[in-house]
Amino acid sequence: MRAIETLEKQHPITHAAVEAFLHGRSFPIVEERTVTFVFRGEAQTVQLVHWIHGLESAQPFQRLPGTDLWYFCMDLPRKSRVEYKLAISRGPHRQLIRDPLNPAFARDPFGANSVVHSAGYDAPDWIGEDSEARRGELRPMRITGQSLGEREVQVYLPARFRTTRRYPLLIAHDGRDYAEFASLKTVLDNLIHRLELPPLIAVLTNAGDRMREYAADPRHSDFLVNDVIPQLEAAYPLVRDPAARGLLGASFGAVASLSTAWRHPGQFGRLMLQSGSFAFTDIGKHDMGAIWDPVVEFVNEFRRRPGKPSDRVYLSCGVYEGLIYFNRSLVPLLQDTGMEVRFREANDGHNWENWRDRLREGLSWLFPGPLWMVYE
Repeated sequence: MRAIETLEKQHPITHAAVEAFLHGRSFPIVEERTVTFVFRGEAQTVQLVHWIHGLESAQPFQRLPGTDLWYFCMDLPRKSRVEYKLAISRGPHRQLIRDPLNPAFARDPFGANSVVHSAGYDAPDWIGEDSEARRGELRPMRITGQSLGEREVQVYLPARFRTTRRYPLLIAHDGRDYAEFASLKTVLDNLIHRLELPPLIAVLTNAGDRMREYAADPRHSDFLVNDVIPQLEAAYPLVRDPAARGLLGASFGAVASLSTAWRHPGQFGRLMLQSGSFAFTDIGKHDMGAIWDPVVEFVNEFRRRPGKPSDRVYLSCGVYEGLIYFNRSLVPLLQDTGMEVRFREANDGHNWENWRDRLREGLSWLFPGPLWMVYE
């Protein structure tokens, strides 16, 4: 029996019964595959606003008769993670808020959303600062660009960095957001400490005009290959082998990663593509808006002649994303190129914590540390 049913069956539902139901509970209520969202307050309507592709984006709550308690029950598979807000309507006003009863939230460049975890989901233990892990350092660096002009990047140097040894290189698109919303620096510190990653140098880059530069813009690809890499090699002791060089990106950043490796084959031996915006068409035109035109043009061309842009590719996507179809469709094509491909789906959406949760497996598969050399 769902917890809410104990309240529904009472006639009448008294104020004391509502208080007793709320007391000591955590919200939303997770019971096997059922999640019950609860809101208390006067309103005309209450809706759950979510980003699960395939479901109506606003799901209506029911109001318990004679009370100010509203609820909505959702079936949610195990190991799911869902971000959401509540839409509260009062008169002509509709307000979008975080769930007042739920302290869990996730931040992104647009603010923050409430988060619910279904049964079986556990936040990774390697995302928070480990008191035993030595911390790496972020240093600013200015790249003098011929393709896109001057840009400032941040260079991650691992703990115990030495100029007398050489390091693999990871270039992260949307590096500022990966650090702030996906804990990239902390994750690197922890995984290097645990010997799951070798000590490496990571470059956190950011676009000027993201939706243009990351949309398979050849100037961006040239910027990374002709400007970023040579200047990094001049400043830091990097392994001069493409097999020790990787690209990381999510959404349009994944498009930028794949298109860069495709336009410059033999330059990057490792790719980590997260929730890639790999929209394509088989017949006719797409309906995703003009900003997607260069992306669709690139992916269509890539599907016609993929070549072999890299050696290893880690691809991940949330099953609650509209992009899941495109990512699933890309996997066999990538495999047919002769690249080693690992694909992972998660019961999650298009968000930074989904991408964060895949970092350990993806990065340690692309750049295996001493631990995996022993136990694989």
